[in-house]
Amino acid sequence: MAAPGFDPGRPYRCSPSVALRPEPFGALVYHFGTRRLSFLKTPQLVTVVSGLADQPDVHAALDAAGVVPAQRPAYLRALAGLADNGTIEPVLVEERQ
Repeated sequence: MAAPGFDPGRPYRCSPSVALRPEPFGALVYHFGTRRLSFLKTPQLVTVVSGLADQPDVHAALDAAGVVPAQRPAYLRALAGLADNGTIEPVLVEERQ
């Protein structure tokens, strides 16, 4: 189930308060605001998260990263969790212009 407010039809980006450190398994994620360390468990998820800001919405980011349709529900759940914990955030319309 998606996090309240998570809308994959909207544009998202990695939070400016977050640093990603690529690792062979995926990436370490450090949130400077909450001082929380978490993990992105696959390199493909790192590609999705890193590419969010370059795409018009989450679906386009999944397409650009080559996520196959059978894996999309799992990726959408992961992204909803990342939105819920502040790792990714929606891009406001005025920021896209």
